[in-house]
Amino acid sequence: MFESAELGHSIPKAAYLEREAVLREALLAAQYEMLEQKKFPVIVLIGGVDGAGKGETVNLLNAWMDPRHIITHAFADPSDDELERPRMWRFWRSLPPKGRIGILFGSWYTEPVVARVNGKCKTAEFEHYMQDINHFERMLVDEGAVVLKFWFHLSKKAQHKRLKALEADPKTRWRVSEHEWRRFKHYDEFRVISEIALRETSTGEAPWTIVEGADAHYRYLTVGQVLLDAMRERLANPSPPKPRLAVLPKPALDGRNLFSRLDFSEKMARKTYEAKLEKYQGKLNLLTRDPRFADRSLIVVFEGVDAAGKGGAIRRITSALDARHYTVIPIAAPDEEERAQPYLWRFWRHLPRKGRVTIFDRSWYGRVLVERVEGYCSESEWLRAYAEINDFEEQLTNSNAIVVKFWVTITQEEQLLRFQNREKTPFKAFKLTPDDWRNREKWPDYERAVCDMVERTSTDSAPWVLVPANDKYTARIAILRTLCERLAAAL
Repeated sequence: MFESAELGHSIPKAAYLEREAVLREALLAAQYEMLEQKKFPVIVLIGGVDGAGKGETVNLLNAWMDPRHIITHAFADPSDDELERPRMWRFWRSLPPKGRIGILFGSWYTEPVVARVNGKCKTAEFEHYMQDINHFERMLVDEGAVVLKFWFHLSKKAQHKRLKALEADPKTRWRVSEHEWRRFKHYDEFRVISEIALRETSTGEAPWTIVEGADAHYRYLTVGQVLLDAMRERLANPSPPKPRLAVLPKPALDGRNLFSRLDFSEKMARKTYEAKLEKYQGKLNLLTRDPRFADRSLIVVFEGVDAAGKGGAIRRITSALDARHYTVIPIAAPDEEERAQPYLWRFWRHLPRKGRVTIFDRSWYGRVLVERVEGYCSESEWLRAYAEINDFEEQLTNSNAIVVKFWVTITQEEQLLRFQNREKTPFKAFKLTPDDWRNREKWPDYERAVCDMVERTSTDSAPWVLVPANDKYTARIAILRTLCERLAAAL
């Protein structure tokens, strides 16, 4: 795969200087047009062998364009904070917003390649990692990002010569350490594993560009031209057509669905409720203080119909927890910063570290619920979201998170009574909005969306728990009991 990058590509200085001036002007113009449109981000991944000119190229791109609108991240070994979250967490936090260019120097490819060479990652695990990367990059492209991946290559002989030259020059000697020479000793292993990684992840959506790094003129112009062409193409076509995905099956002919079998008639006496509340709150408190929980995290997702009692249930959970160790994230319509990123971005940044609890009051399921029903996203966007959400939650559970998802629901008759009660009660009136009444009129549409959501995203590791909540006492105890059972089973 690297043969074409070992041919001795080079460009004479005079030709380089002539082309450089034109390229710089065009790149700057495209950057400002992209910034003005704010329709898409450009994500540039920089990888490759040591000494192949990666750092110099990143510096030059910042010099050729306006660096105020370029976000450059150089990734080293993960910090303790990063190690306590899913491995993709730090990369999600580094994604550029729409209108900006993000240059990632070292990326989500570094860890699996190095681990595979060092024997810390088996073949099956490595292949699974490459599949995860393909899913992630496809999601970025589907969300509108332009993803460019550059691999800077040198032959073994050329790399040795380059490292020696850098080491001999007092101005660049600092760039060659024992680390680089240790990596050079494993050149052949890195070449084989890198070749596999590039072959498995050079997709139609995010192909790799292999750049021979021996000649600075050649590599600078190559990278700059590929970047310019990609920016110009997207600027000319800001909304590329998206493939239509398979539609979901129609509702059952007899009208029965997941909610038909729920029992809303169960009631609990106040004394019984108070006794069970104390029991399960105490148990939940002990479980989250268990030493074994220090290596886990708990993510609780609450979705449900308006006025179903999500807030009351959340308060009964938090009353049992140490306030220093939990966070409640209320989710409303995305703000301007969040709209400039892929829709999952705002949830990734709130993930808890180990030993902590995060409760989402509404969540990433808005994409397949309110956004679907209200038409805030396209059909292709919410249809592909099921797989993207499953991938997301799989990454959470693979990183030792316990994910518990509740759909809290009531009957239409009970909802009407609660709406009317809120209207009559001054300190509850703020809870009722025109949107609540409008959503009520779309009950059948939301019910179908919920059934599709549960069917497509209730997995073995993160199943949905449907909670009938006409009786608030019964619902709260069911939620607390489920949390205790899931925590106890996981620990």
